Amino acid sequence: MSEQRLSFKEMCAKFDVTPRTLRYYEYIELLQPDREGRSRWYGPKEVARMTLILRGRKFGFQLEDIRQWLLIYEHEGTEAQMRAWIELADRQLDELAEQRKQLDDAIDELRKLRDDTASSLST
Repeated sequence: MSEQRLSFKEMCAKFDVTPRTLRYYEYIELLQPDREGRSRWYGPKEVARMTLILRGRKFGFQLEDIRQWLLIYEHEGTEAQMRAWIELADRQLDELAEQRKQLDDAIDELRKLRDDTASSLST
């Protein structure tokens, strides 16, 4: 029984990405579809990789970090990949916490300025 493969168009539709995005992921070697002439075919491995790529992007990881993380699995196996994932996740959690702090500070400052302006109009 042959494994399920998706065409380029089906892959774009499945993951709701543009053709340009999919081509770029191939260009930077995040994905390596099978090629038959001008056609590209994505098997289960590429579908799984795309799922991980988009999940990583959702959490704010850089594409190079995702690429390196995927390479660890290919060269060193699952345990090494999981250890690297923990390290990447810890760094990203710190980064997101800092971004949240900066956003909270900006919200507080804007709210105070807005309230000060509103109170000066009502006096």
